[in-house]
Amino acid sequence: MTQLLNYTFFQNAIAGVLIISVASAIIGTYIIARRLVAISGGVTHACFGGLGLGYFLGINPIVMAGVFAVASSLGVEWMASRYRVREDSAIAVVWATGMAIGVLFVFLTPGYVPELNSFLFGNILTITAGDLWAFAIYVTVLIAFFLWKYKVIVACAFDRDFAKVAGLPVKFITCTMTVLVAVCVVLTIRLVGVMLLMSMLSLPQLIAEIYYKRFGRIMCLSVIVSAVTCLIGLGLSTVIDVPCSALIVIVMVAAFVIARAAATLRRR
Repeated sequence: MTQLLNYTFFQNAIAGVLIISVASAIIGTYIIARRLVAISGGVTHACFGGLGLGYFLGINPIVMAGVFAVASSLGVEWMASRYRVREDSAIAVVWATGMAIGVLFVFLTPGYVPELNSFLFGNILTITAGDLWAFAIYVTVLIAFFLWKYKVIVACAFDRDFAKVAGLPVKFITCTMTVLVAVCVVLTIRLVGVMLLMSMLSLPQLIAEIYYKRFGRIMCLSVIVSAVTCLIGLGLSTVIDVPCSALIVIVMVAAFVIARAAATLRRR
């Protein structure tokens, strides 16, 4: 473990875990407050359509996944507001459509699709310096937006109807946060993959909610929980030679069980 710290790829993995932990904690707190955890799964699986199309057209699959993520998340918001479609129903449509498009173009792509398993199951060790810069820029924008519109974001997350009556810019906040959620999903795919991303956006918040009820405190504790559990999962993966994405989720689940049991014992 100590020797691995001398390698650039492992240093990048640690830096990537810490940066993405901040982003996923902030975004996860927002979508849980809005009760839209399913949208992360829907957008994540919609990204698979972009990955398949990117491979088929010979375009950077991450770029195409980003286009699909933003389009699908805005599409869910548009259907929900314009045609009064239930958000969970719209998410189901986006989820199925993205997966179908992805499967179609993956099979139409000649030869073997390289690195597909990395996008499906995650591979934190493939993070490059360019990825770190992209993560850092995104997190900077995300934090800056939260500092600028924090109170409005919280109001829109918990009660959009009240926010509209109060004259707050609900549409602007909702659309901006929808895009930020989509970008977070795309950037985090390399960490835990399409299949396990939802855990990064929900489990740390569930643990934080055991101890706190205020939005800001939940968000701050989620950052700590996410960073610690991700580092533990990454460390364990180097010891027992198992993909870190699975271990990260297992560690998060174990942390949730321990935190819930400790809280129950304390109340008794």
